[in-house]
Amino acid sequence: MTQSLTAKFGLGQIVRHRQESFRGVVVDVDAAYAGPVNEPGPDNRDQPFYRVLAMGGDAGFLIYAAENVLEHDPDVAPLSPTDQAHWFTMDQQGRIAPRAQPIH
Repeated sequence: MTQSLTAKFGLGQIVRHRQESFRGVVVDVDAAYAGPVNEPGPDNRDQPFYRVLAMGGDAGFLIYAAENVLEHDPDVAPLSPTDQAHWFTMDQQGRIAPRAQPIH
């Protein structure tokens, strides 16, 4: 039986890492772990994983994090429609992707 997973966070949503001290914006979502298979990865791969553009002191950095280590950040407003249009693109089927990556 195939398990159906629903992502808790969407593209453009601001999240914070539960153990680390950073916030970021969700830029991609995978239904389950899609990282390297030949490297040690997380124990629980059957959950959504997110690429998050994190905001650091000097610049941003990209992380790949499991849903269970992220949480909604109520202190930061979501991206405005103008910012979303700047960072993301949408195809005719309504699928959204970062502008720097093709929609798959």
